[in-house]
Amino acid sequence: MAGQKPAMLHINGLTYRLGERLLIDGATAALPSGARVGLVGRNGAGKSTLFRLIRGELSAESGSITTPKGARLGSVEQEAPGGPERLVDFVLSADVERSALLAEAEIADDPERIAEIQTRLVDIDAHAAPARAARILSGLGFDEAAQDWALSEYSGGWRMRVALAAVLFSEPDILLLDEPTNYLDLEGVLWLTDYLRSCPSTIVVISHDRDLLDDVADHILHLDRGKLTLWSGGYTSFERQRREQQALQGKMLKKQEERRAHLQAFVDRFRASATKATQAQSRLKMLARMEPITAVVDESVLPFRWPAVAKPLSPPIVTMEKVSAGYGERVVLSRIDLTLSNDDRIGLLGANGNGKSTFAKLIGGRLPPMSGKMVRANKLESGFFAQHQVDDLAPGGTPYSHVAERMRGEPEAKIRGRAALIGFSGGRADTKIEALSGGEKARLLMGLATFDGPQLLILDEPTNHLDIDSRAELIEAINDYEGACILVSHDRRLLEACVDRLWLVAGGTVKPFDGDVADYGRFVLGQSAPNAQKKAAAPAKATPPPSPSRKRDAARREIAALEEKMARFQDLLRRVDEALAEAGAVGGDALKMADLAARRGDLERALTAAEEAWLELSEQAEG
Repeated sequence: MAGQKPAMLHINGLTYRLGERLLIDGATAALPSGARVGLVGRNGAGKSTLFRLIRGELSAESGSITTPKGARLGSVEQEAPGGPERLVDFVLSADVERSALLAEAEIADDPERIAEIQTRLVDIDAHAAPARAARILSGLGFDEAAQDWALSEYSGGWRMRVALAAVLFSEPDILLLDEPTNYLDLEGVLWLTDYLRSCPSTIVVISHDRDLLDDVADHILHLDRGKLTLWSGGYTSFERQRREQQALQGKMLKKQEERRAHLQAFVDRFRASATKATQAQSRLKMLARMEPITAVVDESVLPFRWPAVAKPLSPPIVTMEKVSAGYGERVVLSRIDLTLSNDDRIGLLGANGNGKSTFAKLIGGRLPPMSGKMVRANKLESGFFAQHQVDDLAPGGTPYSHVAERMRGEPEAKIRGRAALIGFSGGRADTKIEALSGGEKARLLMGLATFDGPQLLILDEPTNHLDIDSRAELIEAINDYEGACILVSHDRRLLEACVDRLWLVAGGTVKPFDGDVADYGRFVLGQSAPNAQKKAAAPAKATPPPSPSRKRDAARREIAALEEKMARFQDLLRRVDEALAEAGAVGGDALKMADLAARRGDLERALTAAEEAWLELSEQAEG
């Protein structure tokens, strides 16, 4: 077709079996040069296997995968890099040609060859490589000082970020990325999304992050039942087109079934008739030649079913005034003044390493405050989910054994019923932990975190290893959950769909963030300017003092924030008063009423402090 880009990657009739299972069945697709392709499909469909076939790590039963001669392929290694090498040196070494030329330049003595080397180094912009490597590392969360550290000083997750930085730096012709956001925080995901939009490579990315696929991909490659289908547009466009196809094929199937019934009725009626026998035989042949239409029906996804909150509590469930937290003598967070209600939905923002985990432990009751005043509601229970808890699952155990541990003394039928509620019915409950997929382990851990109906649920990166449809079910579960929820996630859609407020962990403290997830994205990208690759790095300029108008604007913003806080305290006071009246009307639980009265006193003091700050700022603004 005129104007169509040549294929950078061509998959033709590819077939691959995993044991007896036909994983890829005669799959064919041609990816245009420069395309940014999202590879999607259910967990276990064979996406990562397809990547291994493209890289040549596996051999296909039949079919072929072709790329243009000399095309360079880049992907993140499965093993995290390690050793004494500095981060920036590891990234720079990913440009093999530059490294080889620099090494040869050290020993070359032929003037002609030296000139060739220097000319080529200029051609590939080798002098700018250190600055480019530093920008990529910075975008992925490594500041200037951290870039000089050895790889061995970082954990596996951070080293995988370095591996991602190296493959991005190498700028291959075809870039394969398998769930690149799994090791990133929200800030890293925002940077990567911005980077990939202008990356010159042909990109194929496996991802369950709908926002990443919508923002980056211009094609979606769908792997379903062993077949590949290439759709134009991002994920939302693919989903709409696929629904339209399903509806159309459903109508065509219905028409075909009606046509078959009509032909069969004619055959049955006139098969024995001497005058109609020939026509009956003709219709039998038509039936035999009729190609069956297969209705496109997606497999159903198990919902997340969590028990109701065991004992609802009156608000607030946590209040903090000038609280500090840390480990030993090291203070990680300080000056925390926050209030958590019984039905809050909080999104916790902030780059990894700023103290999000410390804050989660603090508010969840797993870490005592070092100073300040922190009041937790009486009988407040917290449920925690974090992906690293996979290591805490008993080796050799099963979903059934983990549920049974929480239900000691209960009959087997009741234990199996609870395991089925979590998502492990029948024989699946007896599957060894080692044989469960990442998504199944996450489902089990979430079921255990919510087992007793806690009033506060803390979810740290719950979407890792969940496919897109499972993430949609998780959103439903969080929104149906009756308690308070604190959510740490790099999935913007999850945050946008579930949280009411955002708290930012930065600068050694935790404060409300004035804006939504989109505002935070602009804030992060504006701060780090990650994709300004075409601009030479300029020296920092001295910041002029703020003008009087800017000071007034800042004061007005603070006043508005205080007014919102005062309104919230007043609302909480009203709800506490209602709870006190209700408790008193039914004879009164003395302990509960005392707890409520104490919380009311805390709220009144917090409201008074906010009002005093508001008055002071208002006077300054007027002055």
